[in-house]
Amino acid sequence: MYRELASHRTGEERAILLALADAEGRHAAHWEQLLGEHVGPPGRGDVRFRVLAWLAGRFGSVFVLALAQRAEVRATYEADSDATPTMAADERVHAEVVRALAARGRQQLSGTFRAAVFGANDGLVSNLALVMGVAAAGTATSTILLTGLAGLLAGALSMGAGEYISVRSQRELLAASTPSPAATAALPHLDVSANELSLVYRARGMSAQDAERHAREVLADLDGLDADWRHGRRSADAPSEAPRRSVADDHEIVGSDLGAAVSSFTFFASGAVVPVLPYLFGLDGTTAIVVAMVAVAAALLLTGAVVGLISGAPPLRRALRQLAVGAVAAAVTYALGAVFGATAL
Repeated sequence: MYRELASHRTGEERAILLALADAEGRHAAHWEQLLGEHVGPPGRGDVRFRVLAWLAGRFGSVFVLALAQRAEVRATYEADSDATPTMAADERVHAEVVRALAARGRQQLSGTFRAAVFGANDGLVSNLALVMGVAAAGTATSTILLTGLAGLLAGALSMGAGEYISVRSQRELLAASTPSPAATAALPHLDVSANELSLVYRARGMSAQDAERHAREVLADLDGLDADWRHGRRSADAPSEAPRRSVADDHEIVGSDLGAAVSSFTFFASGAVVPVLPYLFGLDGTTAIVVAMVAVAAALLLTGAVVGLISGAPPLRRALRQLAVGAVAAAVTYALGAVFGATAL
């Protein structure tokens, strides 16, 4: 699976994946050595990993790496008397390597993915609750259908607009917090004796002592650079700082405002149409309600499982959690609709 992923990657990520494959090869060699003359021909391997290898060649790395992370975490070498302590340690480290490889892909997905999951879940739950509440009050089928379609459209537009404003505002706040390039260019001209650079680090949360020390280190590094650096142009051999999280990374996590709006609108509408489908196909009464509940339950289980897989969490647990939340909301509105209908309110 790691080799299949590596064949679709370049640079450092490819090298890391191949190194993981080599480590797994060493583990295989260990078992071959123990089996000796009884080793037999190579088997096809566990079906899970054959499926993962197939997915790796077709669906990119984020989804597959999330599954691989879970597989590495579930490794049982610690309890296997024939496995070495080194192999057990390898598997634990492999899980962290895969987690790190998947992290950037999760960041790229997080903004739009959050809007999509939230939109789909909200569409499923809110429109099912709306339809069931109206149906429980004894409303005519045509009115239930009209109510469900109105809830779909109104909710999708509201979700899309809300996501756009929310993400846009968050990106504007991040942009306002971006360090100014002009301040960086001014560093070589600071008064070393006053060292106002320490105020910057104190404002960012450092203690006064740590800020002073870090500011002295930065100015000492600047003092050793050539004239190009002093005039705001970094030389080719200038030392670089350790990689740090930039505002661009934060923007990537938040996602695009338009992308989040479109994703939220689309997935809310796709979720909200599910409880309306039985009425669109001419069903009514208890039959329509039961079909709507089963369809929404299946969709909630699916969205919960996908969230669990992408996040590296147990998919079944996430699916059941999603289903439980939706069931409670639908039950409450159905009960209220029945009460209002019975009292002719």
